[in-house]
Amino acid sequence: MNKIIVAVTLLVILAAVNWAIWEKEGHLAEGEVMYLELAPVDPRSLMQGDYMALNFALSNRIQSTLHQAGADGDTPKAHNGTVVVRLDEKRLASFERLDNGAPLNGNERRLGYRLRNGQVRFATNAFFFQEGQAERYESARYGQFRVNTDGEPLLVSLHNEALKDLSHEPYEPANK
Repeated sequence: MNKIIVAVTLLVILAAVNWAIWEKEGHLAEGEVMYLELAPVDPRSLMQGDYMALNFALSNRIQSTLHQAGADGDTPKAHNGTVVVRLDEKRLASFERLDNGAPLNGNERRLGYRLRNGQVRFATNAFFFQEGQAERYESARYGQFRVNTDGEPLLVSLHNEALKDLSHEPYEPANK
């Protein structure tokens, strides 16, 4: 009897994990492409080991707007929210307004964010890369996201000023 319970539990866990993977793969394949401009981070934490600490200009704008709106001290410390962004011809997203449920114009999209400990985050605050490849990503200026119909973003890659994917650029380490 215990073997049956263990086997059923294992099958349920495997099914749940595979469902989550299938959902993320669909999100990456079918999500709308959007670029968010990177904002400076503490230079001491820009490159830490095999990842880059990320901050986005849009995060700073949302944080500032939330702070202004909560000038009376009611700014929430943790919540999930939605912002309306405007996409330009290159698919660069810029702040339009905090979402109030109003209908969107043709080039506007909703984008979900998380506020935790006073910091606005989209999907992640770090980009992981292969050991020894930090130099490859030093010219990063944009993060490419795939955004699903619910406004949930997934970080796909980092791009330079010309929107070239840095993970596909030829790379030669400087110390060779």
